[in-house]
Amino acid sequence: MLITKADGTKEPFDPSKLERSLARAGAVKEVRDYIVEHVKEEIREGMSTGEIYRQAFDLLKDKEKRPAVIFSMKRAVFELGPSGFPFERFVGKVFKNLDYKVENNVVLKGACIEHEVDIVASKPGECIGVEIKFHNRLGVKSDLKVALYVQARFTDLLGTKNRAGMCPVDQGSLITNTKFTYNAIKYGKCAGLRMVSWGYPEKGNLNDLIAEAGTYPITCLSSITDKEKKRLLEDGLVLCRTVVEKPDTLKSIGINDDRISEIIQEVKHLCGLNSRVQ
Repeated sequence: MLITKADGTKEPFDPSKLERSLARAGAVKEVRDYIVEHVKEEIREGMSTGEIYRQAFDLLKDKEKRPAVIFSMKRAVFELGPSGFPFERFVGKVFKNLDYKVENNVVLKGACIEHEVDIVASKPGECIGVEIKFHNRLGVKSDLKVALYVQARFTDLLGTKNRAGMCPVDQGSLITNTKFTYNAIKYGKCAGLRMVSWGYPEKGNLNDLIAEAGTYPITCLSSITDKEKKRLLEDGLVLCRTVVEKPDTLKSIGINDDRISEIIQEVKHLCGLNSRVQ
C-alpha cells in the first residue's frame, strides 16, 4: 500500500515507523499496538502521511494525554510560524535550557564582511553560530544551496574576534524545522557543517534536543485555541512554562480563571517528569 508523503512523493506504508514514533512519544506498548492495528485497518492507497498522523493522534489523545502532546511536537513546532521568528526564539530557549549562554540576532564581523547571525550559543570551550531556516510547509526541504550559503558565512566568521564578551565562533550550525535534501546532508558531512532537522542526525536531532531540554512550545497545548496561541506568540510567549510563570498573560487575552487553571494543569501534566515546570 503506497502512501503520500508531505513532499508529494509516495512510499510503501511501514507500520514499524508509526510504532517507533509512538514509542518515542512514550506511549505504552498496548496503546501502540492498538493504534497501529487500527491505522492498518483504515489505510488506503494514496493516503497522506498527514491523514495517518491525525488518525494516530486522535486515538492516542484518548488513551494517553502526555504522549499525545509529545507525538504532536513536530506539528506544534511547525505552528510557531508563519514568520519563523517565534521558531528562532524557541530554538534559542532550547539552547538556553541546555546550559548555553544565548544571544539572538547578533551582527558579527567576519574576515571579509559583517554577518547577522540568528543565534550565538556558547559555553566554556564552545561557541556555535546558528542559522535558522523555518519552512511554512512540511514538504519543503532545506537544499544544497542553503547549506553552501550557511557554510560560506561561518567560514568567514571562524575565529574572528568581535565586541568584548562575544565569543569567537568556532562552529557553524544550520537548524530547520523540516528536513534536508540528500545533497545538503552529503555536503554538510564533508564540509563539517553541523546540521539539525526534525529527524537528522539520527541522534541529536531537533526532536532529541527538545526532549533533552524539556522545552515545550505553547503550540503543543490542547487547552488553548489556535487564535489564542497566535495572540500569545505575538506577545512573545513561546514556552509552556511561561504560562505558569506569567498567568496574567492568559488573562490579558480574555481567558477566564477556570480555563487558566485548566491550562496550567495541562502544562504541569506535560512536564510532570521534570523537577521544574518547563
